[in-house]
Amino acid sequence: MRRAVVIGAGGQIGRPAVEALAKDGWEVTAVSRGGGRDEGTPGGVRTRRLDREDDAALTALIGDGCDLVVDLVAYSARHARQLTGLADRIGAAVVMSTVSVYDDGTGRGFDTMSEPDGLPRYPVPITEDQSTVPPGDATYSTRKAALERELLAAADRLPTTVLRPGAIHGPYSPLPRELYFVKRNLDGRSRRVLAFRGESLFHTSAARNVAELIRLAAARPGFRVLNACDPRPPTVAEIGAAVDAVMGVETRTVLLDGAASASVGRSPWSVDVPVVCDMTAAERELGYRPVVTYRDNLPETVEWLTRRLTEQDWREAFWTLARAYPDLFDYAAEDAWFAARRT
Repeated sequence: MRRAVVIGAGGQIGRPAVEALAKDGWEVTAVSRGGGRDEGTPGGVRTRRLDREDDAALTALIGDGCDLVVDLVAYSARHARQLTGLADRIGAAVVMSTVSVYDDGTGRGFDTMSEPDGLPRYPVPITEDQSTVPPGDATYSTRKAALERELLAAADRLPTTVLRPGAIHGPYSPLPRELYFVKRNLDGRSRRVLAFRGESLFHTSAARNVAELIRLAAARPGFRVLNACDPRPPTVAEIGAAVDAVMGVETRTVLLDGAASASVGRSPWSVDVPVVCDMTAAERELGYRPVVTYRDNLPETVEWLTRRLTEQDWREAFWTLARAYPDLFDYAAEDAWFAARRT
């Protein structure tokens, strides 16, 4: 039986990836920092504990060898070198990157969006040969670019599929963008404001669709870089309407012609330019067909978020999101904004 090691198996993508590989006949070792088994772990899957920074522990985990390593937490050139240093023991790899490595050819990208004249103008759609940010240690995007660059340098020794997802959605997310709408509905907010007329497009990636790409790439070893996104991405206004439909609520949405007014109208999808990725290469090279649409995946996400909010304050449950968007639920500012419109 083919042996696969999934690093980051307890996370948002790791859980469906383990399930997809196990169903496809792989002998899977599910690796996470905690190393535990939860109720969603398929029977027959082994679980192991690993500190991703421990070189010796990773070497011991791979042991005499495996057919596949799926690395969902690799984040730097050093992590890439950990893998390529074990190339003689690994048949192939699938490694997670991000669409935020793209720049628009003029040095503007995700990292420059808040700078004067820093808004990127990406082609629509973005193909995998679009230029990327310089590799480095400064930001999430540059570190992922460094990861990709190091893997590319070892392409002749370790066949690797690099996947670039967009706005990942599904349960177990540390940065669940859908919380923006779910929490407002649970808090009884009957009005909301969306910047850029609610037309922002930030290509979504269902964790289950990314897992399907992992499954397909596992069966076809080779070096390739692929976008890892859903079918047609919904606008932020369409996402809000879809969440409302799942939760059975009605909300009045006020649309701003331009950017948010401080925190008012700012959502985790609020971008002035569309970020839409081309999925032709994945279809051509792997025969990829998405297994879920955004709407298909939403009820499970809403149910999970609702349950988590009964257990913890949102800042504790989703501290990554809270750090990125500390004023996401500034209701006082919204109420003041609505009051000022009436005067």
